[in-house]
Amino acid sequence: MTTDTSSAAGGCTVATLPRTLLRFKPVTLADMPLINGLLQTAISRTCDYSIGGIFMWIDYFGYEYCVVEDTLFIKGRTENCRTETSFMLPVGALPLGESVGMVLDYCREKSLSPVFSAVPDDRLEALLDVLGPGADVEPLEDWSDYLYDIQALATLTGKALSKKRNHVNQFFTANPHWRFEALSYDLLPETLLFFEGNRMGEKADEAMAAYEHDECRRVLNHLTSYPFEGAILRGESGEIVAFAVGEVIGDTVFVHIEKMNHEVPGAGAAINKLFAAYMLRRHPGLRFANREEDCGDPGLRTAKLQYHPAAILTKYNVRMN
Repeated sequence: MTTDTSSAAGGCTVATLPRTLLRFKPVTLADMPLINGLLQTAISRTCDYSIGGIFMWIDYFGYEYCVVEDTLFIKGRTENCRTETSFMLPVGALPLGESVGMVLDYCREKSLSPVFSAVPDDRLEALLDVLGPGADVEPLEDWSDYLYDIQALATLTGKALSKKRNHVNQFFTANPHWRFEALSYDLLPETLLFFEGNRMGEKADEAMAAYEHDECRRVLNHLTSYPFEGAILRGESGEIVAFAVGEVIGDTVFVHIEKMNHEVPGAGAAINKLFAAYMLRRHPGLRFANREEDCGDPGLRTAKLQYHPAAILTKYNVRMN
C-alpha cells in the first residue's frame, strides 16, 4: 500500500492514504459482527470502544461508520455538544497517523472542523504526536469511566468496602431463599416485565434517562444478537429484584445495564457483587470491571465512588483550529 503526506488542518503534516475519501453509512444491527471483530483490537479500556458503547447509543450520538483497510472509523457527535460532528479514534490495522490523516482529509472535503471526541487518556499523547501543535484539548469531566478491580467487587473484602458488604448481607438475611440465575432466552419476558415496572433511580437528565430506558428495552428484546452475558437476582418470593448485562473485551467486563428494585434493601449491592463473581467464574482472566460514566449525575457519581474505583478513565475532545 502506497502512502503520501499531505498538509492537515492546523498546519501539521500527517501520513495519509492516497486521496481515499471515507464513506460513512448508518450503523445497524447487521453490522455488529464486523464492528465487534475490529473492536477487539482496541487498546483502551473505555466503554466507547465496545459494542454496547456504540450500539446502545447509535441514535443519541448519530453514529455512522466505515471500514477501510481493516480499520474502523466512527463518525458521530460530541458528548457535550450533540450538534457538533466528531470522530472516534480509528481502530484497526492502519497506523494511527494514516487513519487520522484520512479523517482530516474527510473533514477538509466536507468543510468540517476536525474534532476527535472521547479520546482516552492513554491514547491522547499518541494522537497529539500525530496532530502536532495547534490542537486544543478539552477534558470531558462528566464522561469519565469508572474502572474497578473485579476481584474487589466480587469479594467486597477490606474496610473500604465494609458498608457495601453490609448491604449485601442485609439482602441475604432478609431473603434467605434468594436465587441468582444466568439470563437465558426463556427468562427475557420476565426480565422485561421487571424492567418496565422499575424505573426508579434514573439519571437526573430526563431526556438521557428516557433514551437509556428505550435502549435497554431494545437490548433485552434482541439480546441474542449482542455479544452480551447477563444474570438475574430473585428475592424471597421468587420475584426478580435485579439484573445485570455485560460484555467482555480482553481483561475487562463492561457492565452496560444494571437495574434493581430500589425498594428491596441491598438488591443493588447484591447484584453488583454476584455478577462480578459470576463473570470471574466464566472468564478467569478478567482483571477489571468498567461500570461506565456518571454523565454528570451527582447520585450516580456518589454511588460509583463508594465502590472505590481502581482508576477513573478520563476522556477528551481534541480539536484542530
